[in-house]
Amino acid sequence: MKNQFDYLVVGSGIAGLTFALKAARNGSVAIVTKKDKVETSTNYAQGGIASVFGGDDSFQLHIEDTLRSGDGLCHPDIVDLVVKNGPERIRELLDLGVSFNRAETAPDQFDLGREGGHSRNRILHSQDMTGRAIEKVLIVAAEENPNITIFEDHTVLDLIIQHRSLRSGSTSLYKQDVCRGAYILDISRKEIHTFIANAVLMCTGGAGKVYLYTSNPDVATGDGLAIAYRAGASLANLEFVQFHPTCLYHPQAKNFLISEAVRGEGGKLIDRRGNAFMEKYHPLKDLAFRDIVARAIDTEMKSSGDDCVFLDISHRNADFIRQRFPNIYEKCKSLGIDITTDPLPVVPAAHYMCGGILTDPKGQTTIQNLYALGECACTGLHGANRLASNSLLEAMVFADAAAAECSSNIEEWRNRTLPEVPDLSTRIDQNAVSNNEMVLVAHNWDIIRRLMWNYVGIVRTDRRLSLALNHIAQIRMEIGEHMPQIPLNSDVLELQGLALVAELIIRCAMQRKESRGLHYNLDHAQKDDAAWLKDTIVTKYPGEQFLSAVGFRPDEPICDPPPVLSFQHR
Repeated sequence: MKNQFDYLVVGSGIAGLTFALKAARNGSVAIVTKKDKVETSTNYAQGGIASVFGGDDSFQLHIEDTLRSGDGLCHPDIVDLVVKNGPERIRELLDLGVSFNRAETAPDQFDLGREGGHSRNRILHSQDMTGRAIEKVLIVAAEENPNITIFEDHTVLDLIIQHRSLRSGSTSLYKQDVCRGAYILDISRKEIHTFIANAVLMCTGGAGKVYLYTSNPDVATGDGLAIAYRAGASLANLEFVQFHPTCLYHPQAKNFLISEAVRGEGGKLIDRRGNAFMEKYHPLKDLAFRDIVARAIDTEMKSSGDDCVFLDISHRNADFIRQRFPNIYEKCKSLGIDITTDPLPVVPAAHYMCGGILTDPKGQTTIQNLYALGECACTGLHGANRLASNSLLEAMVFADAAAAECSSNIEEWRNRTLPEVPDLSTRIDQNAVSNNEMVLVAHNWDIIRRLMWNYVGIVRTDRRLSLALNHIAQIRMEIGEHMPQIPLNSDVLELQGLALVAELIIRCAMQRKESRGLHYNLDHAQKDDAAWLKDTIVTKYPGEQFLSAVGFRPDEPICDPPPVLSFQHR
């Protein structure tokens, strides 16, 4: 079945929903999401949104904090754009009905929290469930909009790309390829459908599930990165994976984050003997940047042999703790931990991709009519290390910019004669191949995640990275050989994408011969601005395809030629 819309939005988090609500003012919007519409990283975001509302704060201070956190790789024009757009985007959320906590002594002012790396209190929050409060309001608004159709349990197989040659003599990073839509799998009905759109928005979130331990929900498998790469879009800075310092360490707790706001309210990191240790690593102690705190915890655990460290906020008033962190309090209480009296066991976990699909200031990728927003994008804001609570703000600012850009082009797009797109709509024959080999999917999934955690984690070495690349090449070869024997399903698609993203992270990490921000290599422990103050750009080896959708059931081996890697300023 062919479906035609003005806009196709892939993902239902804050980036996708914000864009959809604005784009729906002048066109039809399809939102496809591979599970339930609220199963997004946005929904799990605890801390809040950073923006300038405090009387002692300023745009310049927020900009400076962001640049320091990014360790030299932030793009100053993008930082300026995002920070200065913050208050206006926050007011849009307020108009939609999002309720942020207010100060007890001044109800007309926000209760602003502080997190690592911020020099002022500027985190707007809704208790410790900010993302859930935002997601709920945006979903309701989208469901009530007649121009928006939401397709749950749908996942993208591949983009439909009209390939064109780069204009002679052009040195632009941006190609002449055009995105015309996507082939999409209806997971529950086991049907493939063709979606045609004037613009496609990738809002697919991050890739935390490429690591064994992560704060991300199960949907964060790097789909958008893999899909965009296969289509020929450039990706950037994939070596910069942010590990959140404090994930709850408990056998019955899966992916449960302990918000950085706990440290912002006075929580202290201690070892099992009760000794605070962050003063050994940074003058800001427990409120140092995330890369520093995560490495400090990793160092403490390796030197002591302990499985975790502890986060203690029990010195604060018990009523304050229960009121400020109700979600964290109830979760820990259900596991037998009373955070008003006991320290919480915590470990670092993969949390946020600072790299992603390369975009310009309007969210446009290197493929025309293909945009990327939110965590799957690399806009230039985060540099080598994201400043806490800047990500929700970034998603809203770029969704606004992309919606404005698309709105200005929509009439031209509608009047343009489109090429005939092959309709691959079909029903998957589940009896054609065997289901008995699904064990291969589970096995390889586990191997990849352990490999990445052990060899491409918080601290890296040249040897570990080289071994990781050899292992992932073997795994991808095995996937290419055996996956055709398994019926096409979302698990197979996620494994293929996860393996590809893992390889790209490894290759980018191998190229950067320094330590900067989230990329720390013991063999190149110093930062080298003279040689490495630039972005890592990765692009698929160019092929000779024209109008195509490739990758979801390749006839050729899945191991692509090595990507084209380059380092450049944008």
